[in-house]
Amino acid sequence: MYCPFCRNRDSRVVDSRLQDDGSAIRRRRQCPECGRRFTTMETTSLTVLKRSGAAEPFSRSKVITGVRKACKGRPVTDDDLALLAQEVEEAIRSAGSAEIQAHEIGLAILGPLKKLDQVAYLRFASVYQDFESLADFEKAIGVLRAEQADAEQVGLQPAPTRA
Repeated sequence: MYCPFCRNRDSRVVDSRLQDDGSAIRRRRQCPECGRRFTTMETTSLTVLKRSGAAEPFSRSKVITGVRKACKGRPVTDDDLALLAQEVEEAIRSAGSAEIQAHEIGLAILGPLKKLDQVAYLRFASVYQDFESLADFEKAIGVLRAEQADAEQVGLQPAPTRA
């Protein structure tokens, strides 16, 4: 790490702290040449590979924007969307890969969205999974009903249905 003041090639780490829910490390460094201190931020990069072949950095805001459209008119808050985006990013990062297909992000969104709001889930899934007929919707609704019935049989609380 170059010193930003004297351009010396060496620096010593004085202090390290986790930032942004552990996804970044803030380091205080000191240059042995000029003695000045400076701060660096270290983050792991996560690259999204799009269908077109283009690559771009992962963005929680893009996840939120995409899901917000499915949640339009639903009782879903901005905080709910931020938590969903965080959950999606954590799931993707836990896979351990530095590059991920855009399709995999959509799959990672479906689970948390289903728990958040079933109507928004159906809207998102209908676009993401290319529903082509009413039968596709009926099948998805049937799966949701079966999951809810299974949860009730086990004694678990069903996923909240927001009216």
